[in-house]
Amino acid sequence: MRQEALACNDQEKIESFLTNAQTGFLGLSDGQLPYVVPMNFIWHNGAAFFHGAGEGRKVEVMKQNPNASLVVCENFGTIANPVPAKTDTSYMSVIISGNIEFVTDLTDATEVMQLMLNKYVPGYYDTPLSKNHVEKYRSSLGSKTLVVKLVPQSVSAKENPMNEGMKFYPGRSIKADL
Repeated sequence: MRQEALACNDQEKIESFLTNAQTGFLGLSDGQLPYVVPMNFIWHNGAAFFHGAGEGRKVEVMKQNPNASLVVCENFGTIANPVPAKTDTSYMSVIISGNIEFVTDLTDATEVMQLMLNKYVPGYYDTPLSKNHVEKYRSSLGSKTLVVKLVPQSVSAKENPMNEGMKFYPGRSIKADL
C-alpha cells in the first residue's frame, strides 16, 4: 500500500465494515479483460459469500480462473479544505483477494442463504429457509441458485476518517472556513 498512513489494521473494524456493507464488486479475469460485477454478499467465518444463477458468464469465468477479488467501499462524505488540492474524501475500503470455491453442500448453502436473508431482509420471514427450497428453487430462466465462497489469501483495508468539523455540506463556503 503506497499510503501506509491510510492503512487500517484494526481487525474488529474491518470485520464490522464487511459484516455491514451492502455491496461489493467482484473482480474476475475473463481472458485478457477484467470482469467486475456488483454483488450482495455476506462476510462469515473469515470468508465472503455470494449467490447467483448457476449459469452464465460470471460462472463460466469463475470456472476458468478461480482467482478473484472483492472490493468493498463506502464514501462517508467530502472533506472541505480552503486549499483546493487538499479537498478529500472520507472513506473506508477493503480488498479481499483469494480463490473461488463453489458451495455444493446443501446444508452449507442453506446456511449461507439464510444469513443473506438475515442481512438484507431481517425479520421478514417467520420461518427459517428450508433446504428443500434451496435445492428445488429455479429462477424464471430455469437456473438453480449457486452459492459461492471467496476464500481470502489477503485482506487489505484503507480508511480516511471524517473530521466532522471539515465535512462539506450544501451551503458551506470557503468564506466560512477562513
